[in-house]
Formats: sequence, C-alpha cells, structure tokens
Amino acid sequence: MSRYSIQEFVEQTRQKDLGQGVFEQETERMLELNLNGMMWTKMGSMVSYRGNVKFTREGIMEQGIGNLLKKAVSGEGTQLTKAEGNGKVYLADSGKKITILNLEGESLFVNGNDLLAFEPSIRYEIKMMKKMSSMLAGGLFNIRLEGTGMVAFTTHYDPITLLVTPESPVTTDPNATVAWSGSLEPQIKTDVSLKTFIGRGSGESIQTHYAGNGFVVIQPFEEVYFQAGG
Repeated sequence: MSRYSIQEFVEQTRQKDLGQGVFEQETERMLELNLNGMMWTKMGSMVSYRGNVKFTREGIMEQGIGNLLKKAVSGEGTQLTKAEGNGKVYLADSGKKITILNLEGESLFVNGNDLLAFEPSIRYEIKMMKKMSSMLAGGLFNIRLEGTGMVAFTTHYDPITLLVTPESPVTTDPNATVAWSGSLEPQIKTDVSLKTFIGRGSGESIQTHYAGNGFVVIQPFEEVYFQAGG
C-alpha cells in the first residue's frame, strides 16, 4: 500500500498535460478530451470537466429514422451525449481500460456498450447483427464508425486482437467481443453441445463467426449487458 504526504499524493496523481492532442490518455482508465468544439461521448461517462462545456443528449432524430427505430429497442448501450464548448472533459467507464484508435478513412465496428468517445468527423450508424437470437444476453447492437478521426473504446483488462484471413476464420463469444474491422460481417453460429461442457445459460451456445480479411478485438471477460425478458 502506498503512503504519501498530501503534497506527495497531489504531485503523484495530479492531472498533467501530456501533449497528446484532442484525445489525451491521462491514465490507462481515464480519457481527457481537450475540447474545442463538439465531441460525441458515451452517456454517463463524464466524471469531471473544467471550462465552458455543455452536455446534450443525442437528438431523437440525430441520425435519421433508421437509427431511431433501432434505439427504441437497443437499450442504454448505444445512447450518446454531445459535449460542446471549450475546456477539458474527463471520461471513464467502470474502470475499464481505454484504447484510442486513429481512423484514416477506415471503418470499424464497436460494441455499443464499449464505445467511449469519437470525433464528430466520424460517421456512425447503429447496426444489428443478422439472425441474432433473442436469447443472447448482450452484444445485439453495434456501432459502425467510418471516416477520419479518433475513436476511444473500453475493455475489461487488456484486449487481444485476432487476425482473420480466408484460410483462418475466427469464432468468438459475442459477450467477450469488443470490436472488429469494417470489412467483416459476423455470422451467428449455434452449438447446443457447448451447453453440456460449459454448464451455463443458453447464451453460451451462441457464437460469432468471422470470415474474410480483417481483425477481431476480444477481452478476457464476458460482459452481460441485459437479460432477456428482464
């Protein structure tokens, strides 16, 4: 256990200007936005701010009728907040680790619950996995991000990236899947025999299968977002 004087503690833990730009990773679990304009953030992720900043919930028709209909049934995981103004905004999500990616005209899918923030230059659309069973306890809706700018997402513990090739497809547990490249379209697989070996709920028999060229990001944690019928 660390013991500090008050002066030592303040010096050790105080916010520091790291010169990283708009997205500054203050710690591995805290993101600082150097705000000068507008930024999209996950609803409920703001833990502190300084300056003249206004927070506005995403407008009901912000991304058109298609996204509105998806939002009606997608729960809290895909709700966004606009942070507008000038100042510093600190974001965190349940102590999860933060990864920042700089998209350069590329596209990326991120699980709606794991998306933390992204620049307004990035276009986004809520996507629903095809043929997803209603029995699955999460991962139903994802967000497709495309364009040029920075994106921050979170993981429980350290993420691992699995490369996908036509010769070597990848199958994952959807509750442990965080993100994947925009070139991939996951397919839902079911394996009833898995229930026998794992001994958990029916969701354990549902898997996500990725084939083609790209990558999948997974975390060593099964994140349950909601329970069917709950």
